[in-house]
Amino acid sequence: MEGFVNINGLDFSPQVCEHICTVISNESVNDQYKQLVLAAPEPALQAEPGQFFHLLCPQHDDLTPFLRRPMSVYRIDQDNNRLYFLYKITGAGTAAMSTLQPGDSFNVFGPLGRGFWLKPAWQNLLVVARGVGLATLAPLAQIAHREGRRLFAICSARSPEYLLSVEYFRELGARVHCVTDSDGSSNVPAVEKLIRDLIEQQGIDALFTCGSNRLLKLLQKLGREYNLPGEIALEQQMACGLGMCYCCVRTFVRDGKRVDLRVCKEGPVFDLQEAIAW
Repeated sequence: MEGFVNINGLDFSPQVCEHICTVISNESVNDQYKQLVLAAPEPALQAEPGQFFHLLCPQHDDLTPFLRRPMSVYRIDQDNNRLYFLYKITGAGTAAMSTLQPGDSFNVFGPLGRGFWLKPAWQNLLVVARGVGLATLAPLAQIAHREGRRLFAICSARSPEYLLSVEYFRELGARVHCVTDSDGSSNVPAVEKLIRDLIEQQGIDALFTCGSNRLLKLLQKLGREYNLPGEIALEQQMACGLGMCYCCVRTFVRDGKRVDLRVCKEGPVFDLQEAIAW
């Protein structure tokens, strides 16, 4: 393909390469999540919403992560050459990342994968996600704001102190609805009613989600009922991140047939109705 480079038989954008970034900050958002801010070279800032980077986590004391960790971009600030990642400490890799200090160098590889694609007719967008899944969807707010589209966001969490990205979405003009387990507003019937109201009252054109199995099934159901398109960003363990190792293969339904696709290469963003709930 013109404008692409070939790596072991696979085509990639010329921006795909190792980037040595500098840590600006690595601070806690709450007692579960941290935000990593990097000063990044210009090619890395060409990442599209939904794409990810493969992060070379540092070794620290007894933390010795062997493989890179895939992580979607939370925010891209091209004016100040900044990349933002929002992450939860869940294992050796993210625990090692949490030790990074301002001024440290950090190796990231990417941007990788297929991001979100927005058709011109999709002017009223609804994103529904929970926890760190909101980090993957946050760049859609940047696109919607820049292109004059309306964005509605349903942000879900266990309790109010764990809600993420709410103020960021609002700063970019999104109309935000917060739902939590603690008050019962995040249960499936309540969220379904909220989504139905938004579809019927606001003329939603497309649905977007990330990660949650129950939200996937709910949005697939409503997408079929209202004949609405949608997209889902999937999370998956990866080894190479390039599509060569086939570690991240999942099964999808495409054109009525079951097909095996690589989340890192054919995704991580897929058509909402093609994904199979797990």
